[in-house]
Amino acid sequence: MTSTLSKLCIDTIRTLSMDGVERAKSGHPGTAMALAPAMYAFWQYDMLYYPANPLWPARDRFVLSGGHAAILLYSVLHLADVHDVEDGKVVDRPALTLEDLRSFRRLDSRTPGHPEYGLTAGVEVTTGPLGQGCANTIGMAMAQRWLSATYNRPGFSLFDYHITAFCGDGDLMEGVTGEAAAMAGHLQLGNVTWVYDSNRISIEGGTDLAHTEDVGKRFEAYGWQVLYVADGNDVGAIMQALKEGKEDKERPTLIILTTVIGYGAPNKAGKASAHGEPLGENEIIGAKAAYGWPEDAPNFMIPDGVKEHFAEESGARGKQAYAKWQELFARYHEEYPQEAKELDTLFAHELPQGWDKDIPIYPADDKGMASRQSSGEVLNAVAKNIPWMIGGAADLSPSTRTTIKGSGAFQAPGIRGVMGSYKGRNIHFGVREHAMGAVCNGMALTGLRVFGAGFLIFSDYMKAPIRLAALMHLPVVYVFTHDSIGVGEDGPTHQPIEQFAQLRATPGLTLLRPSDANEVAESWRVAMNVSRRGPVALALSRQNLPTIDRTHYAPAAGVARGAYVLASCEGTPEIILIASGSEVSLAVKAYERLTDEGVKARVVSMPSMDLFEEQDKAYRDTVLPPSVANRVGIEMASGFGWDRYLGLKGAMISLNGFGASGAAGALMERFGFTENAVYQVAQEQLKDQH
Repeated sequence: MTSTLSKLCIDTIRTLSMDGVERAKSGHPGTAMALAPAMYAFWQYDMLYYPANPLWPARDRFVLSGGHAAILLYSVLHLADVHDVEDGKVVDRPALTLEDLRSFRRLDSRTPGHPEYGLTAGVEVTTGPLGQGCANTIGMAMAQRWLSATYNRPGFSLFDYHITAFCGDGDLMEGVTGEAAAMAGHLQLGNVTWVYDSNRISIEGGTDLAHTEDVGKRFEAYGWQVLYVADGNDVGAIMQALKEGKEDKERPTLIILTTVIGYGAPNKAGKASAHGEPLGENEIIGAKAAYGWPEDAPNFMIPDGVKEHFAEESGARGKQAYAKWQELFARYHEEYPQEAKELDTLFAHELPQGWDKDIPIYPADDKGMASRQSSGEVLNAVAKNIPWMIGGAADLSPSTRTTIKGSGAFQAPGIRGVMGSYKGRNIHFGVREHAMGAVCNGMALTGLRVFGAGFLIFSDYMKAPIRLAALMHLPVVYVFTHDSIGVGEDGPTHQPIEQFAQLRATPGLTLLRPSDANEVAESWRVAMNVSRRGPVALALSRQNLPTIDRTHYAPAAGVARGAYVLASCEGTPEIILIASGSEVSLAVKAYERLTDEGVKARVVSMPSMDLFEEQDKAYRDTVLPPSVANRVGIEMASGFGWDRYLGLKGAMISLNGFGASGAAGALMERFGFTENAVYQVAQEQLKDQH
């Protein structure tokens, strides 16, 4: 049974949600109205959360995967008096005021149309693209398991929190949720619950138009516990299901909750018209009357006792748990000072002192090595000194060279004869690039330093989570190998062309394409620092790259500035050769030939356009003097975006179509990526001058 006070709280959530959408003349009221009882039951009686410190590391996590219902979350954050965060510190003021609810969806408000991490305290992850939030929770759950296995000690259960998502039909139709759910079942993540709002309505109409599968059976096949609640208004049944979800320690839980979208609206309840548009004044009057709301109540009314009830239930429970945890962590500092120091650094989103001390320096070598190989060596040198660095590949770690040696596999202990434990730092994502991206985001949100690896061509499958990582400024490193037609015989399906342009066009993402082993080393150094403000992608070769003689050419430290003068004549050059990655060695060879012929030439290595654009104009003009119009750009990909460095007169050696299947050397000849081809294009540039 629902008490009078509980009903009042639920109806307050509903009316705030309706009023917010109506005032904005935009939004999705129906889901919030339907899920208000579940939100109340979860927040008040299940979730362990301290509103005065939304950054508490041991808090339960809540993710509203159906981010279109954002007003539901905002209403509860206000009623629960969650405190604000400024510059990474909790401050003594509310995260959301009643005026913020009134400003729902307005420009510069703290209540945007979909929840945004970092903008609104209490929002754990940016959601909107359906399925991403659900998949993020699997990363959060994996991070909890890893933290618990790594840092919990007898009598010191620091990390035992639970992760819950509210999701809908749209989330479960998206393929990323299937990938992530399969991972969760395999890994026996009993610390995650998804509450599935089964209202049988989509934007186009009833879900029977496109979605007739038995969701419960599908999740049972994934290895999940599946529970059913027949009435979305039955708070007691919802509480019981949430409790059973937490009690199963080896299976993730899906609670299938049958609800009525737009509950209470006289003409729109249970209809698609309650989903993606304001209800309208008459429907709101009718809905409020159905709830027994006072006829003369003003919009955005919060009755007496509602906020106090949140404080006395969930607030008091969280406050007590937080105080106990603080005392426990203080004793942990005394008993386990080294581990506590690591956690303090992790919580502060910092890197350990001396984390880069073992990054190797490579001697000149004409044969060299593939940049994926040197990257694997540098990755291990870095991971050695960052204990909470963790990651893996989408079934490609032998190819991407992304195994942290001696660190074991992240697995449920003893599962199906597979070796590993939750302390393992090597994740086997399986052939699930989309889920890998979202899982990496969830783990990064917990504070771990995460990497995910695959072939560059399959970054296409990761577009959505990469974009969201950039939106959230998450420190994720993507290790993308097989970065060109140098892949060879695998052919055009595996040869990236437009991927560099796409990654460079993503705001907040830094792309680095190193030219040799020492640029790889510097790229990792830069990546671990730059990624504090957003994600980084490394583009690495399959084929060997000569290790440039740094006693003769400029040091690789120039990587930090995005582009630098690798080799140059004295004074102003007649021509500049600009290249990234494997093509830099071609530029160097052509430069030597031109120099021998008396041409004043320069080679610019440009591993990162993103970083170069951040430099001041004076530096950029030093590297690429505006007076030098003769320029040649060289990159085995689409030339899109290079025109800003080449100008109207410059020439670009690039790919204007897809590759082909054949030996790498034959492809280089076919498409003009040879020393002689670069030399000939340079000569064409110089022809007018001479």
